[in-house]
Amino acid sequence: MNVILEKYGYAPDMEAIDRILTQIQNNLDNYESQENLAACMGLIDLTSLNSSDTEAKITALTQKVNNAKSNFPEYPLPAAICVYPNFAGTVKEHLTHHNVKVAAVAGVFPNSQSFLEVKKLECKMAVENGADEVDIVLPLHLFLAGEFQKAADEIKTLKETICGKTLKVILETGILASPANIAAASFLAMEAGADFIKTSTGKLEPAATPMAAIIMCETIKRYYIQCGRKVGFKAAGGMTSPKDALCYYSIADTILGKEWLDKEYFRLGTSRLANAILGELEKKTVSYY
Repeated sequence: MNVILEKYGYAPDMEAIDRILTQIQNNLDNYESQENLAACMGLIDLTSLNSSDTEAKITALTQKVNNAKSNFPEYPLPAAICVYPNFAGTVKEHLTHHNVKVAAVAGVFPNSQSFLEVKKLECKMAVENGADEVDIVLPLHLFLAGEFQKAADEIKTLKETICGKTLKVILETGILASPANIAAASFLAMEAGADFIKTSTGKLEPAATPMAAIIMCETIKRYYIQCGRKVGFKAAGGMTSPKDALCYYSIADTILGKEWLDKEYFRLGTSRLANAILGELEKKTVSYY
């Protein structure tokens, strides 16, 4: 693990991270604007990952996105609709806005505990059924055992399997726990071909945290400086309020800059946040999504 951190000349400095976090918290009121909240709407991966999901429910969610411009014409559409892989085809069939991506979790989400052949097949079938983007989980059983090359090789294999589609790698930072682990996992995933690194599945606690987001964004910046490739950041899990969205928006802005504040490089993964942001924008309770 130390080798990859030394390669990029990065070691998480908790005192510096605390200073950044304090700066962001003290400056958060300056981000509370209609413009920034509306921008956050366009960065959302509108997510439904429930055991109770059915084809009818996913179709209804997709139709809500189709009709969103009629109901809320002044706000951008979500960046993507994120579902289980068996529903990628349902979203693809019914989605009428081609600038909204079809995203699917795959690779045996949320724990990545299975045979690589199974993970490959699931990723392949997700793409064949219409997924533009695939969210997989870092193979934590390999990473935590110190088998870093095997973990990287698995990500590379799944990246090749999806044939040029966008790959988001979920680090599950709550399990990684230590700042050094989060940084090393971030660099490992990016080197292995991740187009985005993502905080968490939302299935475990703690999910996304500002501390983890700061470390991940700092590693993205270091990787870009050294390798010249821009990798996106996705915060997911535990976000329920507009202030949560603005916190991660401000972290990306502070560390990575405004060129990252675009759906090509920044996402908010959530099933609940969209209504909260719409409610804040409309100044009333909204239960649209």
